[in-house]
Amino acid sequence: MAEKYPVLQDAVPFFFEGSDIGVLVQHGFTGTPQSMRFLGESLAEAGFTVYGPRLKGHGTHYEDMEMTTYEDWIASAEEGYRKLQNSCRQVFVVGLSMGGTIALHLAQQHPEIGGIMLINAAIRVENFEALRNETARYLDAIGSDIKAPGVAELAYDKTPVASVKEFLIFKDLVASRLSSVTCPALVLVSREDHVVPPADSNYILEHIGSQLKEKVVLENSYHVATLDNDKELIARQCAAFINEIYQSKVKP
Repeated sequence: MAEKYPVLQDAVPFFFEGSDIGVLVQHGFTGTPQSMRFLGESLAEAGFTVYGPRLKGHGTHYEDMEMTTYEDWIASAEEGYRKLQNSCRQVFVVGLSMGGTIALHLAQQHPEIGGIMLINAAIRVENFEALRNETARYLDAIGSDIKAPGVAELAYDKTPVASVKEFLIFKDLVASRLSSVTCPALVLVSREDHVVPPADSNYILEHIGSQLKEKVVLENSYHVATLDNDKELIARQCAAFINEIYQSKVKP
């Protein structure tokens, strides 16, 4: 189904051409590529080819999101992955929140992925479980959980309950297959997060099948860490991780 509303000005996808190492930069639930643009620009400055797609139903109006399914969101990410795969020798995936859930899904479906970088990724989100039986149509917004003053995430001001229920189905599906994730993984987690419990990141680390997995604790950011006080640290860690993995593969 086509979206009824126009894409917001700062919600458009971004693409930066660079080397033959590609990075898919994936935003989260109710968010937009705006939340990932600083990270995308930083990775492009590090020399990589970077694409930040917009998930269907996001970045327009919450009524559009209400009409989409988790299969639509996966399809948007898959399209972005193929775009990079067509022009790059190796593709890495970084995702915030549900973008991290999507990164895990892509790693399950595409074992050739070079590595994944998960920022406050959602996989259990036990604080959302009660919403399985929610009867209201909309809830309050969940965006802009940011510690830095004066910084805002471009996200919906209402959250469709139908979309929350789609997300719950999706995260359960991904969680049931965590052991099939075998690519290198960098897990970045805020010590304080008011949307996704930090315990989700520990759960991911414990259950993925990756031999190489690293954890970085973000001491000075809340959930939308890519716009928060640790955004430069995240960019440095992601670039270093990609370079480390890629160089280890090309060594004789």
